[in-house]
Amino acid sequence: MLYIPCGLLLLAWLACVPVRAQTRPTEPDDIEVLKIDTDLIPIDVTVTNAAGETVRNLRPEDFKLYEDGVEKPISFFNVERKGGALRPVAVVFALDISGSMTVEEIERMRVAVRAFTNRLADRTSLFAVITFGMNVKTLQSFTNDAQKLERTFDRIARDPNGLSTHAYDAVDDAVRLLVRKAPRTREQRLMKRGVVVISDGFPVGDTVAPSTVIERANSADVSIYTVTLPSFSRVIASPTRAPLPTPLDVSGLAEKTGGINVYATDKNFEPLFRALAEEVTSS
Repeated sequence: MLYIPCGLLLLAWLACVPVRAQTRPTEPDDIEVLKIDTDLIPIDVTVTNAAGETVRNLRPEDFKLYEDGVEKPISFFNVERKGGALRPVAVVFALDISGSMTVEEIERMRVAVRAFTNRLADRTSLFAVITFGMNVKTLQSFTNDAQKLERTFDRIARDPNGLSTHAYDAVDDAVRLLVRKAPRTREQRLMKRGVVVISDGFPVGDTVAPSTVIERANSADVSIYTVTLPSFSRVIASPTRAPLPTPLDVSGLAEKTGGINVYATDKNFEPLFRALAEEVTSS
């Protein structure tokens, strides 16, 4: 599963089409019922040029799809921005409240996630909120109620005694929550499912391995987006110096699930999160 910043290129190949006919006797008005089972495998695709810029106006014939070296036909192709209707999304926020987070960062994080949800007010969207530190806790299951989300964001508080940062456990729980509680489709459209992780990037004490989380996320068609806060990675980005990579970055959690990792290097998080919302909804 790959991620495209500008618009959804949804490719799907028809894996199998077993057909069986079923008839129901007795009633005079009964008609033959034809049942068709199909398996469509959706793939989000990223296309950028050598400069990292998005390539637009692509067509189905610009792609070839292979599985184990065998080319497969593309049965369905959709570019979200051209289609008119906006793709519905289901997003879980996984928020770090461990002791390494500063009080200022927690407050800025609250403001930023509000900016993110407001950016998605133009489409069908569902949000859930998980916090993690010493423990992983679901503060709010999926809702589109803005007031519920506001009350949930107001309850986010730093755990001053939190000596662990169970980031991978939190993402694993978020993926499970999406599978169990988020609808797969809305308005006859496949929902984009994502997890937005906001952390200082130093997981400690997890019970699940990053590779396991990545495998489970890909199996559930969930993309993971990570926002690294500067609690530990203090080097500010510049043309010559980038923020220090963290274990969360190095794990490949974002890029291996079709998401991206961004660094919150500015004091105002809102522009970053509005841009991140655009990234999530365009895939």
